[in-house]
Amino acid sequence: MPAGTTTVVSQPAGTGLKTLPPLSLYVHIPWCVRKCPYCDFNSHEARNEAPEADYVRALITDLELALPQIWGRRVYSIFFGGGTPSLFSAHAIEELLAAFRARLNLAADAEITLEANPGTFESVKFRDYRACGINRLSIGIQSFNPEHLRALGRIHDGEEARRAIGIAQAHFDNINLDLMYALPRQSLLEAEQDIDTARGFGTTHLSAYHLTLEPNTLFYRHPPPLPDSELAADMQELIEARLAENAYVNYETSAFALPGRECRHNLNYWRFGDYLGIGAGAHSKLSFPDRILRQMRYKQPREYMQKTAAGTPIQEEHTVAPKDLGFEFMMNALRLTGGFEAGLFAERTGLTLAAVERPLREAVQRGLITRDHVRIAPTKRGQRFLNDLLQLFLPRDGAA
Repeated sequence: MPAGTTTVVSQPAGTGLKTLPPLSLYVHIPWCVRKCPYCDFNSHEARNEAPEADYVRALITDLELALPQIWGRRVYSIFFGGGTPSLFSAHAIEELLAAFRARLNLAADAEITLEANPGTFESVKFRDYRACGINRLSIGIQSFNPEHLRALGRIHDGEEARRAIGIAQAHFDNINLDLMYALPRQSLLEAEQDIDTARGFGTTHLSAYHLTLEPNTLFYRHPPPLPDSELAADMQELIEARLAENAYVNYETSAFALPGRECRHNLNYWRFGDYLGIGAGAHSKLSFPDRILRQMRYKQPREYMQKTAAGTPIQEEHTVAPKDLGFEFMMNALRLTGGFEAGLFAERTGLTLAAVERPLREAVQRGLITRDHVRIAPTKRGQRFLNDLLQLFLPRDGAA
C-alpha cells in the first residue's frame, strides 16, 4: 500500500469515520545534556548517564501494550524526538528499530527521523545511525551566532554547528535544520545572517521558529530582552523571502522544504492523521470507527519506566468530544499554507463542514481564509494572525 493511503474499516451504523487516517509512530527520548531556558518540552538533564538499556526495554514494552489499539494498521513514519535522542547510542536505536519492524506493519518507504543536537555529533555514530535505518536527521542549530547561542543556553557554538552539518551531509541526504528568530537582542541583520548561513548548506528542509516565552520555562519567569512584534514580523518576512529565492516552499507556518522534501511525519500531524506516542510524556491520537482517542504517558522518566513495567504507561486518556473536533482539526490543518481539501474535514473528524459553517463564514468575511468547494486555505493575513483565526473555531458555550 503506498504511503498516504487510508485503511478501510467496517463501520457500525451511526458512527462517524468511514476510513482510518495514516498512522505514525512517535518515540520520546527525554534526556538532554542541559535544559534550555526556553524549552517547555518534557526533557530532563542527564546528570548521570541516561539509563539507556532500561529505557529501550520500556519503549518496547510500551509498544507491545499498545498493539491491540493499532493492530493491522500500516505505519508510514517514525520520529525520535526529545530531549536529545542523539544521546542514545546507535546500538540502542538499532535495537528499537528492529523491535518496531518485528511488531509493526512498517511501510517499506517509511520516513524515519532522529532529532540531534550539534554537541552530540560523532562521525562514526551518525554513520551507524544511517546504517541501522534512520533516513532523515533534524538538527537543532537554533543560531550560528555565539552570543545568541549563549543566551539560549545551547551547549554548542557556531563552528560546532557547521561541523555537525558537515558530518550529517556525509551520511544523509534528507536533513532538516532547526533555527529560531526574534532571539534576545537579535537584530534584523543578525537574523538575516543566520538564515543565509543555513540556506547556504542546501539541506532539503529548514524550520524557522519564532522564540516564544512558554509557561514553566526559565525565560517565562525571567524574560530576556526580545525584539518587539514589528521587528519580529520583519524577521519573519525576510526569512520567507530569502528561502523563497532559493526554491524553498513555505508549506507550513514554520516549515520550508525543497519541492517534494516536506516532512511526511509532521504533515500527518497537520492533516489530522493518527500517531501513537511511546516514551515518557508522549502523546497519542488514535482514531476508531466511532471515536477519536487522546492519550498521554507518564512524564517523569523513572515513573514512566515503573508504570510501563507494571503494564500501565498511560497517565491520561479521553475521547475527544464532537464539539471539540472542529477546533482540533483546524488547529492543525490551518497551519498548512496551502490549506486542505474540503473533504478531508469529514474524512478525519466524521463530521460535515456544517459543524464549522459559522466560523468558516466569519473567517472568510474577515479575510483570514479563502474557501471554495475544493479547498480551504489561510490567506496571508490568516497566516500572520493564525491565533485569531483559530479562536473562531473554539467551541462556544452551549455548543453541541
